[in-house]
Amino acid sequence: MTAREGNDVTAAALSIAQKDALAAVDARSGDLSDWCATIFEFGETAWREYRSVDWYVARLRSEGFTVEVGSGGMPTAFCADWSNGDGPIIGMYGEYDAVPGNCQAATTRRAPRDGLGFQAGGHTDPHSGLGIGALGGLLATKAAMEKHGIRGGLRFTGEPAEKVRGSKPIHAAQGYYDGLAAILSFHPFYMLPMCNTVRWDTHCGAAYAMIYRFICDAPEGWGRADGAPIPQSHSAVRAPGANDALMIMYQSSKSLREAMLPHQGGWSVSEAILTAGQATADNLPAGLAEIQYMMRTPTVAMAEQITTVLDRNAEAAAMMSGCRWERHWVCKSRPGLANHGVARVVWEAMQAVGAPRWSDAAREVAREIQRELGLAPMINPFIDEMERLVDPEEAEAILRHDLPPSQANSTSDDYTDMCWHAPTARFYIARPALKAPDGFTYPNWVMNALGGIPSTIDPMVVTAAKVLATSALRLLEDQAARDAAMEEFKSRTGGGIGGRAWVAPLCDYPPPIHFRWPEYVETTRGRDWWIPSAMPGA
Repeated sequence: MTAREGNDVTAAALSIAQKDALAAVDARSGDLSDWCATIFEFGETAWREYRSVDWYVARLRSEGFTVEVGSGGMPTAFCADWSNGDGPIIGMYGEYDAVPGNCQAATTRRAPRDGLGFQAGGHTDPHSGLGIGALGGLLATKAAMEKHGIRGGLRFTGEPAEKVRGSKPIHAAQGYYDGLAAILSFHPFYMLPMCNTVRWDTHCGAAYAMIYRFICDAPEGWGRADGAPIPQSHSAVRAPGANDALMIMYQSSKSLREAMLPHQGGWSVSEAILTAGQATADNLPAGLAEIQYMMRTPTVAMAEQITTVLDRNAEAAAMMSGCRWERHWVCKSRPGLANHGVARVVWEAMQAVGAPRWSDAAREVAREIQRELGLAPMINPFIDEMERLVDPEEAEAILRHDLPPSQANSTSDDYTDMCWHAPTARFYIARPALKAPDGFTYPNWVMNALGGIPSTIDPMVVTAAKVLATSALRLLEDQAARDAAMEEFKSRTGGGIGGRAWVAPLCDYPPPIHFRWPEYVETTRGRDWWIPSAMPGA
């Protein structure tokens, strides 16, 4: 059966347990709103989500889950389990990392959260809504299972550092997704046509990220054929040092990237120069410098090819500047794997639940933002697709329109690592987004603010929770649907985990938690971002 052939599904087709789960979401909608605002306000970034993970762990334990803290060797990760007896186990997950440089208050004007500057962390996707929507679906599923005696279990993993594709490759390699009957992956809508729909064939691609570290151990010997020290006191500063190595790496890799990007394949590479502590004296070259690269590619082979080029550049930069170099992995994630069986279950749940709806109060918030930006407020300021369902196969056709026929995967997200361990569905629910007048582009703060204002973000959270709970209960109650998804998983992998077409985890590195990732700090001024908020001219 195609996705379109399931279009007649209505709320009348839901089981009693599914209907009770929908009611459970509605009953806790106030809690979900408060919880979403809490995580949004934390705004913690990759590998440093301390308050966020503490909140989730406490909440899950209070709801009866057994929680492993620090799963996979990651301090801000967790794995929560609950069982209602022997039976299939359904996997869900939450993300809660924010993005540096995107600090935005939940307000209709550009403003950082209280006591912070714009360079602090902020939720962009927003993962605050993603995690709480998933948690709402989890708790509603549990409530229905208890009420109706549905046997089986639930696993909910806390996934830090998604913005650098951090945790899921590590969790996958350590077996946290093995043994699950299905995994449900929700993400807020971020591009058309992926709005209120389910991915069908074209899933996200591979992603590699690494940090190149340059170390200048002996600047005094640079450039001397005999290895003797540079003469004169304070003259070692003539040596290039680690900063020069970093700049050589940056420039050579950037020019190479720009030369390669026009070629077929739909890939990208981005870089970020990481701040490392240095001496403040003016007569010493930098002893340490680091640069991070993040690549998104359709295939693992392409990621490996780009890595080879970057390695050569790093070696050359180190040789030219009298440094040594190291490569440290941040992530290696696999491309995604489709599963029509579980995708169809989620699509039918979406049809039963319907698209989110925004209230007059939410529309007035949107109009206030338009006034703030000097625009004429619109009667309906939200894009039309937010309140519509998009058939998965229609979305697939639109997505494929600009892709080469040979390209099987596009963009990246590390949910893809889950796909190789259990039948996985990736679906999207609309987040608030505004219509733009011709020739106008909204600044980034607008989307970030809409992700934190309760009246604008809550419809997404509640709808996602309902779709998750309805889908999970269908899989728990319907063995035929569950078996069909698993048979398809085995077919696509050539026999399941370890099969002839299965792609093994790529993670062969420890969690990269010890780098100087941006974070909040406690100072005599109170809680602050690592870049002080009270900067001159800020």
